[in-house]
Amino acid sequence: MLEYVCLATFTYTHEYLILKLEFEQAALRYYFQNETLIGLIPFSSLAFGGIKLMVHPSDRLIAKQIIDSLNDKSSNLRIV
Repeated sequence: MLEYVCLATFTYTHEYLILKLEFEQAALRYYFQNETLIGLIPFSSLAFGGIKLMVHPSDRLIAKQIIDSLNDKSSNLRIV
């Protein structure tokens, strides 16, 4: 998993649930670093650098398009 790249960082798990669903539907290779740790101890998020979205390099462009579409102000589904 060393070749995976970080595309985004989140503070809490509820911030990316829609994004996770979109990635699963697109069959992208990804994982959230520190997801379990911060899920157990939420106030430690800043100490561990947040929850990092790690994406396989070959899926990076599609992942970036999905993130951008969810950040669009006209979208009903948005990343917090």
